[in-house]
Amino acid sequence: MEMVEWTAWVIEALALGFVFLIGIAMAVALVLFVIDRIQTEDAIRRNYPVIGRFRHIFTELGEFFRQYFFAMDREELPFNRAQRDWVKRASDGKGNTVAFGSTRNIGVPGTPLFVNAAFPPLDQQAAKTEPLIIGPGTREPYVAPSIFNLSGMSYGAISKPAVQALSRGCKEAGVWMNTGEGGLSPYHLEGGCDVVFQIGTAKFGVRDEAGNLSDAKLKEVAAHPEVKMFELKLAQGAKPGKGGILPAAKVNKEIAEIRGLNVGQAGISPNRHADASNVDELLDLIGRIRDVTGKPVGIKTVGGAEEPFLDLFEAIARRGVDSAPDFITIDGGEGGTGAAPMPLIDLVGMSIRESLPMISGLRDAAGLKGRIRLIASGKLVNPGDVAWALAAGADFVTSARGFMFSLGCIQALKCNKNTCPTGITTHDKRFQKGLVVEDKWRKVARYAEGIVNEVEIIAHSVGVTEPRQMRRRHVRLVQADGRSISMHLVHPRPEYARRTAAE
Repeated sequence: MEMVEWTAWVIEALALGFVFLIGIAMAVALVLFVIDRIQTEDAIRRNYPVIGRFRHIFTELGEFFRQYFFAMDREELPFNRAQRDWVKRASDGKGNTVAFGSTRNIGVPGTPLFVNAAFPPLDQQAAKTEPLIIGPGTREPYVAPSIFNLSGMSYGAISKPAVQALSRGCKEAGVWMNTGEGGLSPYHLEGGCDVVFQIGTAKFGVRDEAGNLSDAKLKEVAAHPEVKMFELKLAQGAKPGKGGILPAAKVNKEIAEIRGLNVGQAGISPNRHADASNVDELLDLIGRIRDVTGKPVGIKTVGGAEEPFLDLFEAIARRGVDSAPDFITIDGGEGGTGAAPMPLIDLVGMSIRESLPMISGLRDAAGLKGRIRLIASGKLVNPGDVAWALAAGADFVTSARGFMFSLGCIQALKCNKNTCPTGITTHDKRFQKGLVVEDKWRKVARYAEGIVNEVEIIAHSVGVTEPRQMRRRHVRLVQADGRSISMHLVHPRPEYARRTAAE
């Protein structure tokens, strides 16, 4: 009898609880109904109270569902699942062999196909990357050991543990680390890797109180033995014509001190260097930095047309090759960023696939191949991308987002909101706890080593014994009709074009 009474009491309690919950839900719905009817900002919520809120929820969740449930392996942008999975397997130290054939649609126009050699070198003659000197005429030339390196990501745009893991991983893999335009932090140096100090238009880290370039601070930065080169940033792929944007929420006390800002002040860089309004002033600025630091100095820019590069090379011919930048980093219009206006991300700047062959040809035609090294950047995260860039004329390739994937980036697209769920682009300690430096630096190193190893495999397959020996004739590009044409015909070098016209 007692059991029956207890059961009845439980059922009655559950029923009352259910009714109570229904009442609460109805009360909440009523409040939301009134709020939605009164508000004037959202027409959908005003016309469809409560129910209209689900549109916003589903829109926010759509990105998540497409990534994990609906998008095919090769469909997503900016990077698809196949690209991200390759980086993950490489950074985990797992084999990157796959079964049953490629999932890539090789009929897409622009797809590069490497020309396999009829008689490739034997395994004991396998392709190996050779070090290359940058800035041979400087007081401290840089012997760069790796074809693949870390592109610029500022401390501030990315977190302290991310910088620490990248620094240690780059040291292990023997690749350089670009600081980005946010200045030099202790975390860039603590891993002991080679560092490229990037000077943005705001001169963060090397400016005086008035915001002008400071020779004293240049010498201070150059005094660090880890700092091997200086890169003068003119433009970035995702936002040419627009300076760096660091949201105010990311500017804490330490970052403010490194950059020379106030805490909570957004780091908005000018759209160009005030002291470089033409190619002659640019070359003067390069020469000044090189004289002060004694180290190689180059520029980072985005290809938009031939004319600016023709002007630059003509000025170098007039002034002498000693005035030339020691390297030019070419970023593609598809390059990444933590924050930029959408029109610039979508519509401004040439793709690296078009600009790199063009600029490489112009440099070589100007007789500057041995003087100016070309560094390619912009969405080059897998071995095929890197091998293509080397064949197109690059001496080195750099990547930022590839290394972000090696750190655990899931492409959540929250870089500018300080809410990155993997702790890479946030200064929220709660999220940073997920990025364990002691684990991630090994992944960074394995990713870089995996890239170099598989690029060497591609070079071996086309019949050369050094990746930089790959040429445009080693690559064919798929055309709109499905046929492929040798890249040296699609992107002829200037001297090749003149010879064809004469014939």
